[in-house]
Amino acid sequence: MRRTRILVAAFSLAAGLLAGTPPAVAATASAPPLTAEAYTWKNARIDGGGFVPGIVFNRTEKNLAYARTDIGGAYRWQQATKTWTPLLDSVGWTEWGHTGVVSLASDPVQPDKVYAAVGTYTNSWDPTDGAVLRSADRGATWQKTDLPFKLGGNMPGRGMGERLAVDPNRNSVLYLGAPSGKGLWRSTDSGVTWSQVTSFPNPGNYRQDPSDTSGYASDNQGIVWVTFDESTGTSGSATKTLYVGVADKDNAVYRSTDAGVTWTRLAGQPTGYLAHKGVLDAVNGYLYLAYSDTGGPYDGGKGRLFRYATATGTWTDISPVAEADTYYGFSGLTVDRQHPSTLMATAYSSWWPDTQLFRSTDGGATWTKAWDYTSYPNRANRYTMDVSSSPWLTFGANPSPPEQTPKLGWMTEALEIDPFDSARMMYGTGATVYGTEDLTKWDSGGQFSLKPMVRGLEETAVNDLAAPPSGGAQLFSALGDIGGFRHTDLTSVPSMMYTSPTFTSTTSLDFAESDPNTVVRVGDLDSGPHIAFSTDNGATWFAGQDPSGVSGGGTVAAAADGSRFVWSPAGTGVRHTTGFGTSWAESAGIPAGAIVESDRVDAKTFYGFKSGRFYVSSDGGATFTASPATGLPSGDSVRFKALPGAKGDVWLAGGAADGAYGLWHSTDGGASFTKVPGVEQADTVGFGRAAPGASYQTLYTSAKIGGVRGIFRSTDKGASWTRINDDAHQWGWTGAAITGDPRVYGRVYVSTNGRGVVYGDISGTGDTGGGTDPAPGPTGACTVSYKITHQWADGFQADVTLANTGSSAWNGWSLTWSFADGQKVTQMWNAGYTQSGATVTARNVSWNGTVEAGSSVSFGFTGSRSGTTNSRPASFKLGDRTCTVA
Repeated sequence: MRRTRILVAAFSLAAGLLAGTPPAVAATASAPPLTAEAYTWKNARIDGGGFVPGIVFNRTEKNLAYARTDIGGAYRWQQATKTWTPLLDSVGWTEWGHTGVVSLASDPVQPDKVYAAVGTYTNSWDPTDGAVLRSADRGATWQKTDLPFKLGGNMPGRGMGERLAVDPNRNSVLYLGAPSGKGLWRSTDSGVTWSQVTSFPNPGNYRQDPSDTSGYASDNQGIVWVTFDESTGTSGSATKTLYVGVADKDNAVYRSTDAGVTWTRLAGQPTGYLAHKGVLDAVNGYLYLAYSDTGGPYDGGKGRLFRYATATGTWTDISPVAEADTYYGFSGLTVDRQHPSTLMATAYSSWWPDTQLFRSTDGGATWTKAWDYTSYPNRANRYTMDVSSSPWLTFGANPSPPEQTPKLGWMTEALEIDPFDSARMMYGTGATVYGTEDLTKWDSGGQFSLKPMVRGLEETAVNDLAAPPSGGAQLFSALGDIGGFRHTDLTSVPSMMYTSPTFTSTTSLDFAESDPNTVVRVGDLDSGPHIAFSTDNGATWFAGQDPSGVSGGGTVAAAADGSRFVWSPAGTGVRHTTGFGTSWAESAGIPAGAIVESDRVDAKTFYGFKSGRFYVSSDGGATFTASPATGLPSGDSVRFKALPGAKGDVWLAGGAADGAYGLWHSTDGGASFTKVPGVEQADTVGFGRAAPGASYQTLYTSAKIGGVRGIFRSTDKGASWTRINDDAHQWGWTGAAITGDPRVYGRVYVSTNGRGVVYGDISGTGDTGGGTDPAPGPTGACTVSYKITHQWADGFQADVTLANTGSSAWNGWSLTWSFADGQKVTQMWNAGYTQSGATVTARNVSWNGTVEAGSSVSFGFTGSRSGTTNSRPASFKLGDRTCTVA
């Protein structure tokens, strides 16, 4: 398992808004015709696949929980289905860094409110500053306040926290700990505005590696957590006492007893460590702290657990093992709110043989472990583990004791006992979220059961995608950190990632167009071959042999008939081979590091691109000749593909804002290219099944067309384009790969940098979007808020909030209204819908049918309209009950 996440290069992106431009924009004189079509979007299921550094339970509402990821956004738990719902898919291209979440806070006074501190990198890799997002509908919609500094959701130390906190007595007050020496910040208006707490004395000084010139490991990790002592305040008044953790080994914890006016370093505190977590038990008056000698999430060689008595100032070392016996730091830390003397902690950086969970029921006086040695190397476990829902979590390993598969995990910095249920606990790892619902068996001598609690949380970074025209595989993916998968069913988790060999990250893959049983992939591996082949459509694999000098995967291309391959690995020049890579010969006429692809008809024709030049080989990759084509992008942010079924038909996308940027087409094998008019920017290109009645395959691209950034489809060779995503489905950066499905018209697979493989299908007439018929109409009062959020010449976007103002919960809901001006719903999210004439009925989807009394549910939609009038509906009915209109 590689210990770094994918780092997306900065592509000179300009700053923009969280919500993008409306999904349909009138064509301009220089742009091709542009329309929009409703699509239904889902994930090709992998379930997890990345680091989950934070899990947050609301302290006042049962079953309300959130998870944050380092590059893949935030999620809300859905108790009815035991799944996670993504909350930040609306983050757009220009602010892709806001998919990195450094902290979350769920409001304990008004549980509908949730806050997210977002930003992926504090160095130059991230083009925008950080922001605090605030939501009044549990993350269904957001408002944003930009900050004057960057935040680092994917930076070192990201597992510490939470850096963002809501005052439990006066919930309009929030605190945010900043990195990079920016100090402590406070909002007194529910996150709308922020100012620095100038009286706070220490902005931190710990840097993982001060010599790192990139600014990544050398950044000051700053203020790392904020914890309130709720017992020192009353409802409506600011909490008097709060504690702040600082990345400073000599001065790690500070306290204020006057609501943040003045601050003092806690006397007598341990030194030589960083306090990863500070969890306060107000009932017994203890602040518990988890310490490590480094900031994590990968490193850490020593650690301690301490208890601080808030009344007396007494420090007690409650570590479960002697310091000399630690080879890891502590980070995950939680208190059972039902039984506050029960606490748990994790050895987050114990990579071998496994992570460790510790549990105490007496305030840390004594501890037990999740596993222990009987006689080395044999282990006795207090748990059972069932990963049948995510079988790839075994990583195809067959380790020797004391290692086991699946592991309890690694990078286990998030650990929470449900504050309403002592038997439920969740913790995050570098690959998934594990949980249990019978945790208390630990104390009775039984075995508690662990299983993945991660469905709906998709956190892979996608490098390449390929959809073969035949065979059992629907989709091949090349992924960061966990290699990639062969999907035979998009709705099911594959049994295993690619193995034999298992790459840490797969960088490129291809199949033979006329023989899709032949597949090749290349990737990164600490030791071993960097190329693998399959002759059974990716079901099984065997390793090839590296030529001398290979240090990484690079790109690879398979001949149309599978007879030969061209490989451009990292570390050496382009190579070619016949057969399956038992020997390689150097390719002439093409520079090292070139991107390579194959013609999809002529088995001896291959193409390459490097630094503005296109290269062509007609002898199986032995020699390449530079094309005379000019005007192509000068850099290497380019992706190109040859069209199946037509020799020499090549499409090229890429560029940068300060030079040539767009989409180009060649019909003569790259000898010349024509820039497609009206495509202002394009970063990927792919092909799928032709539209009914069309002879040319459908084009797909992640691009900017008509001033709109989005995912586009063309059924007429780029003469006109249809935007098929919308403002609610943008997924940050989607520039790595795209492909249509050669078997299903309209289906497209989109890469994301942290939200997994997203695929879309054309929404059918009367599509319910996954909605289900509710139980007989809910009873009780209801209130509806209808807000038009965007409006343009022939369309609009609206948000609807439906509140249960009655006295009993709804188990399913159905809301009906009528349009007065001929409006038509084109796509709806967070609800299914039908429309008959002017009448629209929106229904709950699987995860939001239960609405407790006093709670609300929100959904949104885009619609078309004609004329200048766009009246709001005059009335709404919940079943047969008329709702109050707010």
